[in-house]
Amino acid sequence: MSNVFGAKSTTDDVLAGMDLSGKRVLVTGVSAGLGVETARALVAHGAHVVGAARNLAKAKEATAGIHAQAANGGQLDLIELDLASLQSVRSCADALLADGRPFDVVIANAGVMRTPFGHTADGFETQFGTNHLGHFVLANRIASLIAPGGRLICLSSAGHRYSDVDLDDPNFERTPYDPSAAYGRSKTANILFAVEFDRRHKAQGVRAAAVHPGGIMTELGRHLAPGELEATVEKINAQSAAEGHPPFEFKSIPQGAATSVWAAFVANADDIGGRYTEDCQVSSVTDGLITPGTPGVRSYALDPERAKALWALSEKLVGERF
Repeated sequence: MSNVFGAKSTTDDVLAGMDLSGKRVLVTGVSAGLGVETARALVAHGAHVVGAARNLAKAKEATAGIHAQAANGGQLDLIELDLASLQSVRSCADALLADGRPFDVVIANAGVMRTPFGHTADGFETQFGTNHLGHFVLANRIASLIAPGGRLICLSSAGHRYSDVDLDDPNFERTPYDPSAAYGRSKTANILFAVEFDRRHKAQGVRAAAVHPGGIMTELGRHLAPGELEATVEKINAQSAAEGHPPFEFKSIPQGAATSVWAAFVANADDIGGRYTEDCQVSSVTDGLITPGTPGVRSYALDPERAKALWALSEKLVGERF
């Protein structure tokens, strides 16, 4: 695996010199932030991107400039997808299956963060239902469209360190709701989903990996209280200074999307399969102290037995076997 790329690499750095013409990619969440940049970079290198978004009007406006940057036959099409509604997820999957064209990569990029307590259309806690169960149903329903040699890339977060999944109370029916804990559960679920999807599909040549894009200023933080982000960064920097680490730096959106396209098209499949990646590298596993803003993945998020148990629970919750 190349060690050329790191935390400051951008999508264009990672894809420099690559011709993705003939590649077809599904990217969820193309109405803002990382999803738009991921789609732009791929189309600029010749890929045919199908961008999924809940609000197609917003997505159309957000991606308006992508066509002008297309190269080598690259193009972008849009499809409606509301991950907080399994009816919408299944309709989207049905449309893609009816179309029948394969995907080389599926990038499960969309998500919500630290939302107030609420439920999806199907009664699941908002973050778990949207970030995990929506993508769980979508990716499994269209798994037959992922071509041999293809990949599923699940966007997770260092926020997985907040909490493991709770297999006994996934919807906070008995646990006091905490938005950070709920976010952590959903992001751990994204990693565990990649672990089990990879195990189930690698014999057919399809691999899965999880990605932490880094700390980025996007719409994802819209539910944070005024001043909360600044206070968090100040706390992180105080801890970093005490431990002799440099201060935390936000990534730009092109830097944040770099690991997604790196995992999708650059990294060796055997190196990243069933793993957690960040800063265009496979992350090390540690259950010790991790300074916020520094790399590291918790072992519970890569536990294969935990991944199997989450898969079984997810099937039970959505009423489908895959």
